Formats: sequence, C-alpha cells, structure tokens
Amino acid sequence: MYKVKVTVIAVISTLMSWMGILAVPVFLMVGCNVIDYVTGLLAVPYRTETVSSYKGIRGIIKKVCQWLLVLVGAWIDILVNYAIECAGIEFALPFVVATIVAVWLVVNEIISILENMLDIGVRMPPFLLPVIKYIRKQVEAKAKIADEEGDGGYED
Repeated sequence: MYKVKVTVIAVISTLMSWMGILAVPVFLMVGCNVIDYVTGLLAVPYRTETVSSYKGIRGIIKKVCQWLLVLVGAWIDILVNYAIECAGIEFALPFVVATIVAVWLVVNEIISILENMLDIGVRMPPFLLPVIKYIRKQVEAKAKIADEEGDGGYED
C-alpha cells in the first residue's frame, strides 16, 4: 500500500509540476465534471425531462469534448512557445490559453451544478449564482480579442 501511495503522489506531483498554472484549473475541472454529472442525474426527477442512456452518453461526450478544448488550448500555447523559440527570443509563456479555457469551463460547470441544485430544491444564497456568472463574464472579457470583421474569428 505504501508503494502505491508513493507512486500516486509522485505521478500527481510530476503532472502538477509540468502543468504549472494549468494544474489547479484542471484538477478543479475533474471535480466539477463529476459533481455536475452526479447532480444532473439527481435533478432529473425534479425536471420535466426523462433520463435516457442517450442523454447520459451525450453528457459524457460533452465532458470529453471539454477536455479536448483544454488540450487544443495547450497545443496553441505550445505552438506559440515554439514560434517564440524559433524567433530566437528567450521567453517562455506558461499555459495561458489552456488555462483561460479551463477556467471558463470550470465556471460553466459550477453554474450548471448550481442550476442542478436549484432544480433539486436546495436553498441557495441569492448572490451565489450571479457572482459565478459575473466571474464568467470577466473571464470572457479578459480573453476577448477584437473582432473587426464581425465573423467571430471563423473563416469560411
């Protein structure tokens, strides 16, 4: 048992060291994904919709896609760092894009968890949901890039 504990601690420490600023949002995302899925299942009897295996699988696929979004953000960060290095500039950026994506996803998961709890009938401080939504707006505002063409940054 001691060897398992040491191995788990070593793996987690190595991952946290490698991820840097991305570590906390990623670990929060794991917890939020699980809690959101569970509270979503618990809220079903209080909603008009029914549970089906299709909806359950769809929820899991959405969670996997969230992880893929963080991975894409990390790839962008790696690409930017590679370009900076190729330009001969001695400067390394941490996982900035991936961290912003992960924080935005965590905030959205928290909103979903709170909405699930409201559906279940949990009394909640009236300021909690608005505060979380405000945080989401702040994250979006900090990450917003001016879009002069009005196409959302997508090309056809």
